[in-house]
Amino acid sequence: MGPSRTYQLSLTTQGPAYPPSEVMDANGDFVVIGRINRDDGAGGVSNGWGCAIVAADSPLPEFGGNEPYRIIRELPDHPSQFSPADNEIVLHTLPLPLPCSNYPMVFAPEQFPNASEVVRPSYPFHQVAVPDLRAQDGPKVTEPVTLGTWGRARGELEVRLSDDRKSGEFGFEFSGMLPNSLYTVMSLREHDLDPAGPTRPGPLGVPNAFVTDQDGRGRYRAVLPDPFPAPGTGGNRIVNVVVLWMSYQQNYGGAIGRFGLGGDIHAQLKLQGPSFGEFITNG
Repeated sequence: MGPSRTYQLSLTTQGPAYPPSEVMDANGDFVVIGRINRDDGAGGVSNGWGCAIVAADSPLPEFGGNEPYRIIRELPDHPSQFSPADNEIVLHTLPLPLPCSNYPMVFAPEQFPNASEVVRPSYPFHQVAVPDLRAQDGPKVTEPVTLGTWGRARGELEVRLSDDRKSGEFGFEFSGMLPNSLYTVMSLREHDLDPAGPTRPGPLGVPNAFVTDQDGRGRYRAVLPDPFPAPGTGGNRIVNVVVLWMSYQQNYGGAIGRFGLGGDIHAQLKLQGPSFGEFITNG
């Protein structure tokens, strides 16, 4: 096999900068573990990794821009330092339409092109209105999901190129995830957040799903063709991977979700910034 590297994934609740988080509390505020937009004191915006409760009516810039979040309360920088009260925060989905969102993307254009027109409330994670679900069918997520439970997640990723460097293998090991739950893995590519022409984020492999066991352990593996084309060749390199808890317990084939960004997908693990620059494929 070709060159390889192992990465430790970071706990998060955040996809792009807007909405500020893919998780809310019972008050309708964002629970943010990720990059926090703050006033840098010089008329600009700093963007350091941290944790905070952020107001849903924070200023919303044009896509690609950043404004300081309206921070309701700072949280300790690391989840291991959360207070007992912090750990008991019950996590919720975002309502629809998504608040504080400027991302101009339809996530499932063939399956659900009118997703932005849907109106739904914010649901506690354990009470999401899973389509066609009946109590007699045996739902497995029935207890409140708290910030403390969320914070137990751990993940390791090994990336390895094939001998001919035409493909790349992504192998994941997980622990501390939500038990008996459906997760998916998405790729974030170089142009997905490009204000001049964003591309639609896609699955890291199809199907891109795994189900955790009763102890919250899981594994996932995918091999993708030419995931890291050389810079300057016009390719759309993978620059990050995101592990998503699926609140509706559904997988969507070639789409990462119907509503995206906290509506039905919820980032729990990812790398803190663009990565994989050491790899070049030549598919």
